[in-house]
Parts: sequence; C-alpha cells; structure tokens
Amino acid sequence: GAFLTVSYGAYAASTHIPIFNSSETTSPRINLFPKWGGALERYFGERKLQGGTCEASFFNRCHLREWSEFLAGLKGQDAISQVHEVNRYMNRVRYITDPRNYGIPDYWATPKQFLTRNGDCEDYAIAKYLSLRSLGFQPSQLRIVVLQDLNLKIAHAILVVDLNGQALVLDNQIASVVNARTIHHYKAIYSINEKFWWLHRS
Repeated sequence: GAFLTVSYGAYAASTHIPIFNSSETTSPRINLFPKWGGALERYFGERKLQGGTCEASFFNRCHLREWSEFLAGLKGQDAISQVHEVNRYMNRVRYITDPRNYGIPDYWATPKQFLTRNGDCEDYAIAKYLSLRSLGFQPSQLRIVVLQDLNLKIAHAILVVDLNGQALVLDNQIASVVNARTIHHYKAIYSINEKFWWLHRS
C-alpha cells in the first residue's frame, strides 16, 4: 500500500515527537501532494528576480533582500531564538483567503508570494518552514501539519518544529511559539516535509 508502518529508528522520519494524541503512519510518496511539490518547485526556481521597490506588488530583489537580511541577522543565534523570531516575523503578514487572493479554493504559496501578496494558514507555515530550512534546520525537524480546529470546526495548517525533545507549534493564530502538548483543540489529519508525509489517526 501507500503507507509504510515504520518502527522507531527505521527512518529519521519516524522519530518525530507524537502530536495531538495521534498515531502516525509514514509514507515517502510526497508526490501525492502536488500543491506542496509545486510550492517547493517554485521556491527553488525563483532565482531570476527583477529589480524594483519594496512597495511593488510583485516579488523582486528588494523583497528578497529584506527577507535575506532578516535571516542573515539570525545566523549564529541559538535555535530556539531563531524559531521564535521566524514565527514573529511571519505572523506580521496579513491574513487573506486563497479565493480572494488567487481566485481558487486552495493555493500553496512560496515565501516570496506570501511576503508580497499576504496569505492564509498554510502559507504562513510554508514561509516559516523554508525560513528555518535556510537557517540550517533539517527536514527531519520540520513538518507542516494540516489539521482540524475542533473549536472553529475548520481546517487549519501550522508548522511543528522538533527541538530539544519538544514539539513546538508555530501558528498564525497564536502569537507566541507553544508546546504542542498545551493545545487540545487540534486534531491532526496529515503532516509533510520534503522527504515524507504522515497520516495521523486519533
């Protein structure tokens, strides 16, 4: 089948700290998630940028420089400080739904699109994921988690970072970084990074 039930230690992928009281089944078939793959392809392909001002509505070298300078300022800081600063920086961006922003129900944007056009929950998570990757975090430490918010009864997406034995939640709905153990109204559906994806069951 599509899923691989893995024992601890079989993959780096399987050593994640369990989140939201779920059990996880691992699969390497991330090609099943073309929106995520498309966002990664666009991210790694966005190298030939035009000039322009930081007030422009298209992502240009000025926006890239701002983001790059922010990340450069975090180099050498301890990992937990980098996590908090990336969360704070990205949470300043304005929330906007995909239908209003892109005219389609669901679109996974690159950080460059997000920082230019704003975005919704998974766009915050992607921007935080790729910011931390550029700071040296490994894919095995990071997962974008798609979940059900049981209070609001809507789908939502966050970033979870495994650090120092804790599963840390970076969430555009929560101002500060919190331990996943402190959140009881989220039900994980699936999570994903560059290498694997996980099906979560309660």
